[in-house]
Amino acid sequence: MTDKPISRYPVPALEDMPEDLREMMLGMQEKVGFIPNVFLALAHRPDELRAFVAYHDALMEKDSGLTKADREMIVVATSSDNNCQYCVVSHGAILRIRAKDALVADQVATNYRKADITPRQKAMLDFAMKVSNAADTISEADYEGLRGHGFSDEDIWDIAGVTALFGLSNRIANFASLRPNTEFYTMGR
Repeated sequence: MTDKPISRYPVPALEDMPEDLREMMLGMQEKVGFIPNVFLALAHRPDELRAFVAYHDALMEKDSGLTKADREMIVVATSSDNNCQYCVVSHGAILRIRAKDALVADQVATNYRKADITPRQKAMLDFAMKVSNAADTISEADYEGLRGHGFSDEDIWDIAGVTALFGLSNRIANFASLRPNTEFYTMGR
């Protein structure tokens, strides 16, 4: 453990949080054994935390043509490109668990283009990077390429939605200097 702050902004104590957020945090702690620092830090602004969690869950927890590992792979690759230590470390841990492959999770965190992933996953991540870095250049050819790998238009929306949400998350984590929980470093290894 470290005594360094988890955010440059004040982090409210659990007992000072609104009841719904406190219950959410305690539920996370019961499920995974700790409360991820991002939720503690975002509790600084309760309404924004609620909105973030609602959109996160709508994108990351639904049934679709993307697996939960696919979605985590998008988060890790784009977060790496955005230099977001918090999201690479925390979602890298989740990817190791969901993909059941620590090697691929670490490869995607470093350079997905050289990772041991399928052509479908590479196409997905190439598109996610385009959404992240050059969304204004997306064309019908991008959609056709993804459809050629079996992605539906709804799957393509999901790739873009996950990328966009974590673009926001990466920027908040970076400006607020969020520290990953130490527990994330060893999860799934």
